[in-house]
Formats: sequence, C-alpha cells, structure tokens
Amino acid sequence: MKPTLLILAAGMASRFGSMKQTEGFGPQGETIMDYSIHDAIRAGYGKVVFVIRKDFASSFEAAILQKWSSKITCVFVYQELDSFVHIPVPSTRTKPWGTAHAILCGQSAIQEPFAVINADDFYGQSAFEQSASFLHQDCDEHTYAIIG
Repeated sequence: MKPTLLILAAGMASRFGSMKQTEGFGPQGETIMDYSIHDAIRAGYGKVVFVIRKDFASSFEAAILQKWSSKITCVFVYQELDSFVHIPVPSTRTKPWGTAHAILCGQSAIQEPFAVINADDFYGQSAFEQSASFLHQDCDEHTYAIIG
C-alpha cells in the first residue's frame, strides 16, 4: 500500500499578503507545493490529500487537478471553523484553528500510512524518501516519526 501525503494548505497567509501556497516562483511558475508533490511521487507516495478552505476551493482544485491528476490521486478536504469543534465558534474567529485541527479534517480521506507537510515549506527529496521508507517499513499503530 502506497502512503498518502497530507498537505496543509488552508492557511490565510495574512503576513504574506496573498495565498503563498499557490504563489509561483519556479522557472515555469512552480509553487513550493509543486516541488513537494513531485518529490513525493518520486519517493513512492500514491495519493495527496489537500486540506483547504471552501472559499478558495474551486480555483485551488482546478489548478491542482490540471497539474497533478494524471500523475497521482488528488483528494480535497475542507477545514471549516466548526469542523470537530464541539463549542460555539466565536463570531470574531476568522482563521483556521491550526495543525491538529487540519489533520482531523483530513482523516476521512486517509486509510493508509501518511505524512503531513505544510504547503508553503520546502522539504527536499531526501525527506520524502526517508518518510516513504519509514511508512512502508516501520510505521504501525504504535510507531510514529518526524523528519527534521
């Protein structure tokens, strides 16, 4: 069973000023996320699950599917303020709740071993090779890892 890559891409990038997870900077406009997906495919990942917000879903999904759907299974899940929150959400709250909340939002789309990355961080090929190796060989319900 090939592992899944869970990409956290629901952040608002308020300090950056725009959606940095979709900001192209490579020679053909590649995003940091594009490099991560490419490296994950080379390392043996079989699916990418993107945690995003519904307010930018249509443009985000269209861009991802155009680039990657022929190379890897792509699934989209949504991080909403009231997902997995069992108290009333304050009316002043506008930002997503954070990493643990985003991972919970992805749980319905993942049945296999998985790794979690941020859409706007660069990891490099070695990190994906090491994580895929761990997820294939050493991961079980009591054994976890972090690549640093």
